[in-house]
Amino acid sequence: MKNIYLTMAGVCLALSSYAQMGAQPQKKIAATRTQQAPKIDGVIEEVWEKAAIADKFIQLRPTPYLQESEKNKTQARFLYDDVAIYVAAKMFEHPDSIKQELVTRDNIGNADFFGVIFDTFKDGINGTGFFVTAAGVQFDAKYSQSGNEDPRFNAVWESAVTKDNEGWIVEMKIPYSALRFNSKEIQDWGVNIIRKRAGVNQQLFWNQVDPKLNGLINQSGVLTDLKDIKAPLRLSFMPYVSTFISHYPNNTPGVKNTVASINGGMDLKYGINQSYTLDLTLIPDFGQVQSDNRILNLTPFEVRFDENRQFFTEGTELFNKGDLFYSRRIGNSPKYYHNIDHHLKPGEKIKAYPTESKLLNATKISGRGAKGLGIGFFNAITDKMHAEIEDGNGGTRVIENQPLTNYNVIVLDQNLKNSSSVSVVNTNVIRQGSAYDANTTAFLFRLNNKSLSYALNGDFKMSYITNPNGKGESGYSYKLNTGKQSGNFIWLYTLDVADQKFDPSDMGYYTNNNFLNHYAEFNYNVVDPGKWYNQMQSWIGMQYSQTFKGSKYQSFDVFSGYYVEFKNFWNMQFIYEFSDEGNDYYESRGRGMYIVPSLNNVGLFFNSNRAKAYSLGGNIKYTPRKDFGGRSYNFYVYNNLRLNDKVSFGLSATFNPGRDLVNWVTNDATRSIFSKYDRNTVESIFNTKYTFNNKMGLSARVRHYWSDRRNNDFYQLNSNGRLDAYNGPTLNNTNRNYNVFNIDLIYSWVFAPGSELSVAYKNSAETNEYQYRKGYFKNFDNTLSSPQNNSLSIKLLYYLDYLDLKKKKK
Repeated sequence: MKNIYLTMAGVCLALSSYAQMGAQPQKKIAATRTQQAPKIDGVIEEVWEKAAIADKFIQLRPTPYLQESEKNKTQARFLYDDVAIYVAAKMFEHPDSIKQELVTRDNIGNADFFGVIFDTFKDGINGTGFFVTAAGVQFDAKYSQSGNEDPRFNAVWESAVTKDNEGWIVEMKIPYSALRFNSKEIQDWGVNIIRKRAGVNQQLFWNQVDPKLNGLINQSGVLTDLKDIKAPLRLSFMPYVSTFISHYPNNTPGVKNTVASINGGMDLKYGINQSYTLDLTLIPDFGQVQSDNRILNLTPFEVRFDENRQFFTEGTELFNKGDLFYSRRIGNSPKYYHNIDHHLKPGEKIKAYPTESKLLNATKISGRGAKGLGIGFFNAITDKMHAEIEDGNGGTRVIENQPLTNYNVIVLDQNLKNSSSVSVVNTNVIRQGSAYDANTTAFLFRLNNKSLSYALNGDFKMSYITNPNGKGESGYSYKLNTGKQSGNFIWLYTLDVADQKFDPSDMGYYTNNNFLNHYAEFNYNVVDPGKWYNQMQSWIGMQYSQTFKGSKYQSFDVFSGYYVEFKNFWNMQFIYEFSDEGNDYYESRGRGMYIVPSLNNVGLFFNSNRAKAYSLGGNIKYTPRKDFGGRSYNFYVYNNLRLNDKVSFGLSATFNPGRDLVNWVTNDATRSIFSKYDRNTVESIFNTKYTFNNKMGLSARVRHYWSDRRNNDFYQLNSNGRLDAYNGPTLNNTNRNYNVFNIDLIYSWVFAPGSELSVAYKNSAETNEYQYRKGYFKNFDNTLSSPQNNSLSIKLLYYLDYLDLKKKKK
């Protein structure tokens, strides 16, 4: 506690003594009401002439604070009516210099683009962005105060692009249904306008964005004179129908090799009022999401996978507050499985043990009111799962291994002055029957001084698990961090604590508890270009960890690095990390503490100019360990080639050999057994795409991953955390040889705004052996010759807007 009080005192002293950095005056532009809606065809017609012009853009990259040249100037205008806000812009550019790679929606590629970010509540924290590339491709995203971009947001809006001998023109129609705003008679919005000139790697803003100041949305200009606008009735339906066929020639008795199905369902969006929206999905179909990057996991913790299902990625910024919501728990990888081993009778075995539950429905309500109160409510229900048991005579029976489960998240997030906020988050998991339930509640805060140069933020969390016997168990965690977040020199200090009972993992992703961590980092950034560089960054930091209960030392780490971007837009990064000998209470899998040897990690990274037709990059890392002479290497390289604006290829390869590594391998009746082993990991990924136009494209992704474990010597963990020579019986099935091969081939056609036809072909093969198979190509060939799961899915999604249907009816 003494450390906490000293830290708080230092923070208060820094906040009170800091001299406010001078911010640039906000630019303002008036929006012009129009009686005649402009035609969205990429032509700036007469109706636009009465609108004020936003010009004199300022560079953020590569040369901050530099005003754009007259030769390559930007001119933007705003109109509005009772239905939408309209944006038109002319980007002056030599026609041969316009970059216009064709990609599918929500991608940019190597293309010039124009965009606007609206801060409709003018809180300096939350923004909504709409972008169009010179190839006519749409991209939209949500933004937070720190500038984090969430591209998973999707809205239905219109745009058009044309080109002439002076440059290119874009027109946008953004209906009010795509935005959330208050109901004032006269209102101003925060706005910033962005232009990217891909050929010269220039990024420009209408209202200056200072790289030395923290935040993006808080550096917006102002769009004034929006009068008498009202949010329309927001009601849309997205019904879908899909067909699915899968062929897996495993030839398992009683199991069909080929299965087929026809599915149907619907997503619904309803605007409860001008601020809040209801999203509902009924019988969703996620058969076309990208395959997971499965790996051979030798750690004591589960692997965290990315979320690729759109319903769980779109508009979830509120639910991600506090990092308590890991959406992969729902429908894909629930934490709780009922152990059915003790239900087996003599001669019985487990024939099928499903690990993914079916999502029945999911609902979310989210939005932010005029006074800055954000509210989020999420609910999902997954069906029960059953394991299939087979006896010695071929008879089968089923046992429930995952009950019907209800998942809930509630978030209240209040904006405060100076882009500050306070939040309350609650997650709740309720399981049918005697299975335990779980509840986690968190209070979060972020406080900035007036210039946003210093911040104090933190959280307090409590988990509560109700056991089947009715008794509850509580756990606690809190975090406090503070630092200087603007200027060339910035720093951060974090105190992170969790007791031995804190466990939010039924709804969130959480690996371990019982720690008290101190973390400090210092950064120095050079944003003004020099003779040979565009920008430079350097940093150094350290972390000290001990157990919360018992105050036992765990680890001490030091890290540093240097990054530079050169004038030719190549960049290079160097890192060095040192981890002192530490005490690991998890590697033994519950059999005591293991003393981890010290290690060093040195790495060099590089990337070429990605604006070029051919680009490459990669890294080299070397990690020696003190005990047993262990060492590992990492070699990574990627190549990207654009043949033209429609066709591109990408190939990456990773080779990660390790020699004389040591960690846990198995447990016997009384001891934790470790081994010294060699390991090779090889991963190769090939990507290609052919984009027919800005609404239709074909993409393919092929991945092969191979990793092994070849044990050389075995050891037993003694009571003082050291390893002694193993003297037990021969250990079998401890080597590992794991391969996974995936093909994802996706065709998508956005045939109308919000409506899409998609076809997905997937191929998956996986082998997991206890015998080492030498050679990459032998493993690759063996994986391809193993049973492969081939599937084909066709999905038609149609967007229906209630107001459009009403107009057609009239």
